[in-house]
Amino acid sequence: MSQKIKLLLAEDEPSLAQIIKESLETREFEVFLAENGLKALELYHQHTPDILVLDVMMPFKDGFTVAKEIREENKQVPIIFLTAKSQTKDVLEGFSHGGNDYLKKPFSMEELIVRVLSLLNRNSTKLSTEKIKIGAYLFNHTKQTLAHKKETIVLTHRESELLFLLTQNKNEISDRSFILKKLWGNDDFFNARSMDVFITKLRKKLKSDENIQIVNVRGYGYKLIC
Repeated sequence: MSQKIKLLLAEDEPSLAQIIKESLETREFEVFLAENGLKALELYHQHTPDILVLDVMMPFKDGFTVAKEIREENKQVPIIFLTAKSQTKDVLEGFSHGGNDYLKKPFSMEELIVRVLSLLNRNSTKLSTEKIKIGAYLFNHTKQTLAHKKETIVLTHRESELLFLLTQNKNEISDRSFILKKLWGNDDFFNARSMDVFITKLRKKLKSDENIQIVNVRGYGYKLIC
């Protein structure tokens, strides 16, 4: 990385926090470590991090409360929750408090880094432009439209969000579980089947450009090729 990413990590388990911090620093991240919610808010205001990784269960203020307070002044900074909870209602609560993603403990460092970089890329894309070129199509994520020549196709909210996630890893594999947890809140079998249906719908809406493919990479996820 040419410039260090400033990351605020709030985790009250000292050993886990240190492992995460040292692992991220070897990847050229600048990490600010907080052992509780109050310290997290203090460090946030001191350093203005690029992204926040917040444990849900912390002393003084939990991760949801910290996220809610930060969202009152900053709607853009990406927030990832670390949680031992996996029930759908807990995940949805995290999103309702301004979270962009969550990781269930235990997790691998590589998975955390992929999530961090994905959110930062997505955030910068949304800020820089509303339109994304996909082959012969022009995708407007904000307006939820696909333009091809003189035709404009209106997407549903979920179609638009799914296509947006695929564009963030264009020509690379988008993790199936990540998409399911992000858009459906759970990566169970029934939601997976639902996502397959939405992928089929997107393929049909992109069929006018034969160079565009959404490939199923068995056991991993999908790849948008264009």
